[in-house]
Amino acid sequence: MPLAYVQFDAHDRYAGSTSYEMETLFRLFLLKECHGWDHETALVEYLTQHPDFCEQIGLDSMPNQSTLWRSWHHRFTAELQDTVQTAARTILIKAQNAGVSVPREPDRQSRRQGGENTESDPDDQTVLDEAKRVTERVSDVAFPAFSLDRGEGCEIHENAYWDLQTYLGLRENLAANEGARSFIHESSRERTPLGHAHREHVRDLSIEQMREMYRQAVGRLLHRVAETEEFFRAGIVAIDITEGDPFTGDRAGHEDEIIGTKEKTDEYAYQWATVQLVGNAVPIVLDARPVRKGDTRKEIVEDLLDSAEAAVHVDNVLMDREFDSQHIVEMLSQRGLSYVVPKRMQTSEKAQAKRLLKKGKDRYETDRKLHLGDNEWHSTTLIYRRKEDSEHTDHRQYSVFMTNRKSGLLTEYGYRWEIESGYKSIKRFMGATTSKHFGLRFFYFAFACLLYSIWRAVDLLVQVQLTGEYEHSPIVTADNTLTLLKKETGIG
Repeated sequence: MPLAYVQFDAHDRYAGSTSYEMETLFRLFLLKECHGWDHETALVEYLTQHPDFCEQIGLDSMPNQSTLWRSWHHRFTAELQDTVQTAARTILIKAQNAGVSVPREPDRQSRRQGGENTESDPDDQTVLDEAKRVTERVSDVAFPAFSLDRGEGCEIHENAYWDLQTYLGLRENLAANEGARSFIHESSRERTPLGHAHREHVRDLSIEQMREMYRQAVGRLLHRVAETEEFFRAGIVAIDITEGDPFTGDRAGHEDEIIGTKEKTDEYAYQWATVQLVGNAVPIVLDARPVRKGDTRKEIVEDLLDSAEAAVHVDNVLMDREFDSQHIVEMLSQRGLSYVVPKRMQTSEKAQAKRLLKKGKDRYETDRKLHLGDNEWHSTTLIYRRKEDSEHTDHRQYSVFMTNRKSGLLTEYGYRWEIESGYKSIKRFMGATTSKHFGLRFFYFAFACLLYSIWRAVDLLVQVQLTGEYEHSPIVTADNTLTLLKKETGIG
């Protein structure tokens, strides 16, 4: 229903006078909700920067932050607030499903989590039956990309090795030797590999061979899910580095591989870098690589972006503060990509944050030139954003972001949480090992990334088949997917 015809009479009974019509306020708060702005200050800044929009909605004078706050909290009833939020969510979802760029990821609250229409939701058995059918098709697509150079005439089928690795992912902290012994009894295969044989064959693979097999498997997986309209090929990727558990043994001879932690503590750990789809796309890990001592962050980003752009169309890149480098953001711009990267606060940023704190401003935007050397510069935009409920009382309440797309892209930075969430599941799918062999360690991580990506692909396909749409909240559990993969690959 057009907003011009929404009736507000029931909610327009308030004390005191105002110069703003409820219809205009409704539109303003709808805009605020669509952008996901937490404070009225951001809305005021937007209105100040877009006078044409103010004229279009009939806003004769500019409201201040306190007026908007009082209107929302005192004039708008809880029912009307819910109406604004529901309308914004519906607009975002409909626009997103139609392929229209939206300012933020909508809260796609699952009907299975307490919404209305639960009678139309698929039951658990229906989900499991469909997941079984889809898992069979997906595993037939992904696993053939993996192979071992074992020669001919081997008695144990090669798939048994991938079965065992999948089996290790089913149990937390299960090592190859113990897993292989249990696997003998649980597998329906006549012959299964022993733990030491499994490790030896994996060690024979080079890291580049592992990565090439991984990229082929993911490429086949993407081709399968891209058959659905709900899969968005154009989108956002997040690049990040994760680390294993702190290494407590003797790392003599492995100092270039068992390196320090990202937090610069006294601990050591293996580190792995990934590029993953986030935002509107199903969160598939497009590529993974190990991080060695001496690898520059720019080399890591270029390498992973090469893989990502070969697999999907990339528009925007999100990275963590450890990738705060003028040479990295210049490289991204040269590729024609948009970016958001948090900036470490140096003297000038700290001084600006102190001025903002003194003025009570929540956001501030300014252009900056970053020196590249040899009289070359990279033009970027710095956006200061005040953190909500910060534990600090000084300038540390503010975060600073670099972007080449103005403030519109900053909202998308929230998508980065997906990669952190994904890492938790990936590490849950890893087999345990005490081996220092770098290739073996990386293979365990990369195979866990594949299992995670298969799970999310299966969930997408099941949701589309049963409900006709895709919500980021999975209806197929990770354990169900791994169990079905276990059965599909010959276990049980």
